[in-house]
Amino acid sequence: MKWRGSRESDNVEDRRSVSGGKIAVGGGVIGIIILLLNVFGGENAKLITPVLEQMQGGQTQTEAAAPLSKEDEEMGHFVKSVLAKTEDTWGKIFTEHGMTYKNPKLVLFRGSVQTACGGASSASGPFYCPADQKVYMDLGFFEELKTKFGAKGGDFAIAYVIAHEIGHHIQTLLGTSAKMHQDQEGKSQAEANKLSVALELQADFYAGVWAHDNQQYLDEGDIEEALSAANAVGDDAIQSKMQGQIVPDSFTHGTSEQRMYWFKKGFKTGDIKQGTTFEEI
Repeated sequence: MKWRGSRESDNVEDRRSVSGGKIAVGGGVIGIIILLLNVFGGENAKLITPVLEQMQGGQTQTEAAAPLSKEDEEMGHFVKSVLAKTEDTWGKIFTEHGMTYKNPKLVLFRGSVQTACGGASSASGPFYCPADQKVYMDLGFFEELKTKFGAKGGDFAIAYVIAHEIGHHIQTLLGTSAKMHQDQEGKSQAEANKLSVALELQADFYAGVWAHDNQQYLDEGDIEEALSAANAVGDDAIQSKMQGQIVPDSFTHGTSEQRMYWFKKGFKTGDIKQGTTFEEI
């Protein structure tokens, strides 16, 4: 992705050099489950994460945060540039629709972090907290995504995840998230999960809309990096790797095919009105 020399957002809180935290030792299957529970906006999973961490039974230790390396600093600049591009895109789109966009914050951390949605560890993966309207990311997640789950990696995989989490911010501003949670009340678990899938796929669609608006910054292979990441975190792909069987009624984020489809639809159309996941899922 072409990003050097472009505007950097001042809405990034870089806590990597000051936040230490609970680091899993050995990890094992439970550690991987924790990592994936919260992938791409599953903020409700933070209720489950502490229980799973406790199940690891003494397999954790406290580690002080290390100083930022040159590579860390470079990645910080990249994240700031991507966030700035989301601000520009969504500020413009909101204005075009007679609305005002409120910029979210993005917090980079290592180990663990306290949020308005509660505490979270790096094992939670990237997530958006609607209570404080902040995106939280431990960038170590992306190496896990690449080495354990076969994603290609690359800088645009990170950009895609940021854009997806910002998609959840869009849903908060538009009231979509609140309505979805209201609609889940009284539903069976399978029906509630279906609504959660629609919410996540719409966030993937919004990530595609953002990519459409920033095509001038894309390098060859960037879209393939995003699709590879989306494919790796489909519910069916995760369940197949983790438990050897696929249970569709338990899906909360959508299949690999669905996640790729909705990102591509957003990228192709660039039209937020086409993000009709709740009508089509």
